[in-house]
Amino acid sequence: MASVKVFGSPTSAEVARVLTCLFEKEIEFQLIRVDTYKGQKRLPEYLKLQPFGQALTFEDGKLTLVDSRVICRHLAEKYVEQGNKDLLGSGTLERASIEQWLQTEAQNFDQPSSELVFNLAFAPLLGLVPDEEVIERSKKKLGQVLDIYEQRLDETKYLAGDKFTLADLSHLPNTQRLVSNTECRSLFTARKNVSKWWEAISRRASWKRVVEMQQEPPHIV
Repeated sequence: MASVKVFGSPTSAEVARVLTCLFEKEIEFQLIRVDTYKGQKRLPEYLKLQPFGQALTFEDGKLTLVDSRVICRHLAEKYVEQGNKDLLGSGTLERASIEQWLQTEAQNFDQPSSELVFNLAFAPLLGLVPDEEVIERSKKKLGQVLDIYEQRLDETKYLAGDKFTLADLSHLPNTQRLVSNTECRSLFTARKNVSKWWEAISRRASWKRVVEMQQEPPHIV
């Protein structure tokens, strides 16, 4: 039995981020599917770990974590010699650049992209009316962030350099949702370098496996 366990749904951006990292690092794991969007009964084991029912819980032996970016760093550091060895860089300068762009994703990209994903993808499924004001504000803010990415990607193939790292990986879940939406696709495709970058990172085998998992029917508990 794998010592690494992930509790959650692959449709969650947090869970998808961790699953992609696990595939990149070629780490054996067990996924315990918990549908966080439909309010169905939670697994008792999951509730014990995460009584407030957050989207993600991760176990590695006796260690329990709930933040996807912290989990990905943990995996890249603990299993450094396994699978993709470039996710956190091999030197101080590489690591600093990766951390810089990870912070940019968490602090600047995540909020507008998450607000767009919620309003355009999940609100209709939950019977909620999308907030048009939030949508327009988030599109403008995300466009400003992507303008910075466009300039950066004119110099390097990936955000932190010429290798695929956690800085790129962290963008995959929300970008997939937005590129699949006709209202937001052009935010990425209209920017030549951003579009080329997205094509490169979305073709990775690790991400394709997660997308396949997202398309599978929810596990019933």
